[in-house]
Amino acid sequence: MPFWVNTVVALIAFGVSAVTGIFLIPLLKKLHFGQTIYEKGPAWHKSKQGTPMMGGFMFIIGTVAAAAAGYAIFRFRQSGGTAVPDNTGLYRLLAGLAFALLNGCIGFTDDYIKAVKKQNLGLKAKQKMVMQFILSAAFLYALWLLGDRSTAIAFPFFGDVDFGIFYYPVMVLYLIFLTNAVNLTDGVDGLCGSVTVIAGLSFVMLCAAMGEWEYSIFAMALAGACLGFLVWNLHPAKVFMGDTGSMFLGGAVCAMGFAMHKHLLLALIAIVYVLDALSVVVQVTYFKLTKGKRLFKMSPVHHHFELCGYSEYKIVILFTTAALIAGIAANLIYNLI
Repeated sequence: MPFWVNTVVALIAFGVSAVTGIFLIPLLKKLHFGQTIYEKGPAWHKSKQGTPMMGGFMFIIGTVAAAAAGYAIFRFRQSGGTAVPDNTGLYRLLAGLAFALLNGCIGFTDDYIKAVKKQNLGLKAKQKMVMQFILSAAFLYALWLLGDRSTAIAFPFFGDVDFGIFYYPVMVLYLIFLTNAVNLTDGVDGLCGSVTVIAGLSFVMLCAAMGEWEYSIFAMALAGACLGFLVWNLHPAKVFMGDTGSMFLGGAVCAMGFAMHKHLLLALIAIVYVLDALSVVVQVTYFKLTKGKRLFKMSPVHHHFELCGYSEYKIVILFTTAALIAGIAANLIYNLI
């Protein structure tokens, strides 16, 4: 697929996402859908009280619109203007988009409850977990129906290890963890969006190497749309993505890795999300084992950096650089094996 197709996709995604903000932000303010700041967070976050949330709709709209346009161009060029008989690639793309969008719906429900009750609490943990479990299992079943019957995980340099029947419960938990990890990364202006731009571009490279053209379009659309969102979300943020956006991003990133059946490369590309989430696990565990002591000043770890004096811009640059290194490493590993 020529590079110009993905360039067009990125431009459409960026433009739609950025322009949507012109209309969406005033609407969210009018509806009083503002963020309630967590009382135990950094003190200076109190100034963000009331900033509109649910801004994730910007890049959701941008991603879907650009992916649809890009796929239409791809199919037209591939077929010379006639119908293409094999729609498997399209169905796999739709499965990934559906998984991302339905995760976004879970996030929207969470955001809506927060906006109405004006509390920094949304869905109960059990409610959210049940919905994510059902959705993750349904996504794996969809991939199974579309031909991905393998229960093996490829370990770089060591080969495939077949997990048999245990593959599916483990992968459901993996999907839930990673989706929530992306959600946790959304705690500093521009952080989650910036890291996801890099993750999207990393997947574009990986998809091109594997010949996964449909998901290459999806990945580029996601990267471009997140970049358009950053026009409004970089510090000082005029809008937050909310769980609506972060859950969608989590679903999209997971869908890309699973559609290509590259579970460990997915973890490497998503390493910033993973480490941010693990910092919470480590903090809670350490707190319980030491009866009240903390390893980090605050978790997730991006807040630790804030309390150590790092500006929000510096944190975004640091974490995005780490994501870039991880993305390059993932592509190098794939090409070496």
